[in-house]
Amino acid sequence: MPPTDRWTSQTRVEARDKRLQRRRGPELHMGKTSAIRLLGHAAVMACLIGPVLMPGSVMGEPERKESTQPQSGTRPTTDADENQLAVVKLSADQQRQIGLVTAALEAAPHSEQIRAYGAVLDIARITELTNGYANAQAQLQTAQAKFDVAKSAYERTKNLVQSAALPKKEAEAAEGAFRTDQASIAAAESQVKTLAATAQQEWGSVIGKGIVERSPAVVKLIERDNFLVQVTLPPGETLAQLPRTALAQAPTGNANIELQYLSPATRTEPRIQGLSYFFTAPGDSGLLPGMNAIAYVPSGKTYEGVFVEDTAIVRWQGRSWVYLRTGPDTFKRYPINTDQPVSDDDYVVRGLPARSEVVIRGAQVLLSEEAKSVLQGSGDND
Repeated sequence: MPPTDRWTSQTRVEARDKRLQRRRGPELHMGKTSAIRLLGHAAVMACLIGPVLMPGSVMGEPERKESTQPQSGTRPTTDADENQLAVVKLSADQQRQIGLVTAALEAAPHSEQIRAYGAVLDIARITELTNGYANAQAQLQTAQAKFDVAKSAYERTKNLVQSAALPKKEAEAAEGAFRTDQASIAAAESQVKTLAATAQQEWGSVIGKGIVERSPAVVKLIERDNFLVQVTLPPGETLAQLPRTALAQAPTGNANIELQYLSPATRTEPRIQGLSYFFTAPGDSGLLPGMNAIAYVPSGKTYEGVFVEDTAIVRWQGRSWVYLRTGPDTFKRYPINTDQPVSDDDYVVRGLPARSEVVIRGAQVLLSEEAKSVLQGSGDND
């Protein structure tokens, strides 16, 4: 190979090596920069993770915190019992401050109440029958008066005809008027009897007789001083004896209305198919024709139960409860059934534990404290 060609080849190799060095230079520079950055990120992560992964801790396990809130000795406290019902704690001073009163209530015999269904009736038909009977009675009296006059005229004319003082045609005319009035009185009597029978057939002997005699009970119904309530027992239920009174829930549901027994009903409620009775309710009770109401009817039987006043009963989550004393400073909520009312808001309760001491004053305060503790517990969990 000539010298010139050797020099050219060597020059080309050197030029190629320089180009390769220039290309590798940035790569080596970038590799060093990336390594520095990775070391920096690792240091930051170590700082962040370090407090979590303390010695003795487990990856993924949340850090446990102990409550640092001090227990106040002046605030009511609550604990949960085995039935998940909170036990409210009140010191003796706190009980005096809220006026809390308890009583050991004893069971006693009480009249059993049957839960029934009441419907306030429209008495337009009673009003119609009462007015119709009064009109029929007036027509009967008018026909009777005409009949008496016609009868006297006929007898007088007949005597005069027999004595030849009047022509025979006068007697015939008087007799015709007499017979006509006699038929009118018979029709009026029939109308009166028909209306009386209809009243008894539709409303029974008591109300039917009241319609005929226009008794005070019927007059109060017509004048809306009272309302007529049909109370129907559940199918299969019977009464040992007819009640004198019953109770119905007011439209607001916060009180009970006393109903006065009137008579057995002449028809039942088609949807219930039970024995029915007529009662009256005061006109200012809030009931109106067309309304339905739950009623409680004495069955004539007795049972053992505890009389509980309305001040001892609290409502929570759609149920009724009382608070029982479980210790000198602890109280627990207990569910009750209010299916046996004895007055506006007082009830006879069955199933309370023997020798129970019931909170009869201050139950609402206990419920407020219990609800407050539930809300605080929910907030702590959140």
